[in-house]
Amino acid sequence: MITEKNLVRHELIGLEVEVKKSTNKYQEGIKGRVVDETYNMLVIETPKGEKKIEKKSCIFIFKLPSGKRVEVDGKLLVGRPENRIKKKFPRY
Repeated sequence: MITEKNLVRHELIGLEVEVKKSTNKYQEGIKGRVVDETYNMLVIETPKGEKKIEKKSCIFIFKLPSGKRVEVDGKLLVGRPENRIKKKFPRY
């Protein structure tokens, strides 16, 4: 089960997400569902189509299946999804 404590170590594909803050002001406020993830990017399906968002330059708000909203710094998400489980995170 995904919780706020294990979110950064969990699969992000399928979760609802919003870009809270970004170095690119045009990306702020983008909402949708994560449909793909690479080392540096999240691909978000929005009503206007797919958007590729760089992880390290954003702060994201993920909506968990329980309905809880969790804010995550994108710098914590940089890396291959399968390798994040092995990383040690200071806050998570």
